[in-house]
Amino acid sequence: MIRKIIFAFIFLLAVLIIWNWSLLLYGINQGIGQLNIVWNARPVNEYLLDSQFPDSLKSKLLLIDEVRKFAIDSLGLKDTDNYKTLYDQKGEELMWVVTACAPFELKPKLWTFPVIGDVPYKGYFDKEKARKERDQLEIEGWDVSVMNPGGWSTLGWFTDPILSGMLTRSEGDLASLIIHEMVHATFFVKDSVELNENLASFIGDTTAYDFLRWKFGADSKEYVTYLHEDQDYRKYYPHVLRGTNTLDSLYEVIRDEPINIKKEKKEEAIRKIVESMDTLTLHTTRKPSTRYQKRLPNNTYFMSYRRYQSKQLLFKDELEKNYKGDIKNLIRGYQSMYPFL
Repeated sequence: MIRKIIFAFIFLLAVLIIWNWSLLLYGINQGIGQLNIVWNARPVNEYLLDSQFPDSLKSKLLLIDEVRKFAIDSLGLKDTDNYKTLYDQKGEELMWVVTACAPFELKPKLWTFPVIGDVPYKGYFDKEKARKERDQLEIEGWDVSVMNPGGWSTLGWFTDPILSGMLTRSEGDLASLIIHEMVHATFFVKDSVELNENLASFIGDTTAYDFLRWKFGADSKEYVTYLHEDQDYRKYYPHVLRGTNTLDSLYEVIRDEPINIKKEKKEEAIRKIVESMDTLTLHTTRKPSTRYQKRLPNNTYFMSYRRYQSKQLLFKDELEKNYKGDIKNLIRGYQSMYPFL
């Protein structure tokens, strides 16, 4: 009897492995890629003591440590060993993230993974694997994009190092990024990427002001630089979100049109959205549309803004009405409402 149970268990395990082989192989490759980064990261102190390491970058490393302490003490974010080491990218990209969306509907393709559930993106540490994924999805008819993230959180599975590419950011943008990723290590809800990313963006973007004001002062170059960057972004992303509403309406209207007509009307609508970007009054650029002269964005571009920015006003109203402007209490409130994973 026991032999039959053992045999049945082994048989079931073999079936599950075969059935999920591609997912298992993907997970192994991702684990190896992340471990390579963790293994080759060096303690921040080694770089601070290295006479060959630029002083300008040393100041960014010290800043990150202050951001960590601010996020832990003032915001109540989880204290981990993240961002105490540095991985030198040597000017190379590390990860390529593939996203896909239906061609005539703002509906993302979802990938299902253990623990975290359904997510609308798939990362690779191998550029060619990302390209193959993109090519296959395009053959299947999806709108696809491949992007390099400035940073990511492993949600406690690994110790997240500082990536050398982060150090090129302005002080405010860097503070916002570190806090954003620390939010993920503190609060992450399964199958709720839009909630997770919107909340992390809101907390990171908002509290970077508090950190800069404390660290440098409201009249400092660092504060004003971030103010202009953030003001531009807060004008830009509502424009893109209005564009998502335009596309939603268009796709409903052309649902039964021939495919060639759908493509023409889609391209025309996206072109108008892009060209009208130049009507925005921005500090950092006068014609943001120029970045799309060679190629218009597709549905994945618009979905990314919905994923990261669509709930910002809701969080702002909630912060003022329910938490009287205390963002630390807002974080506690969400932690009590939603268990981590």
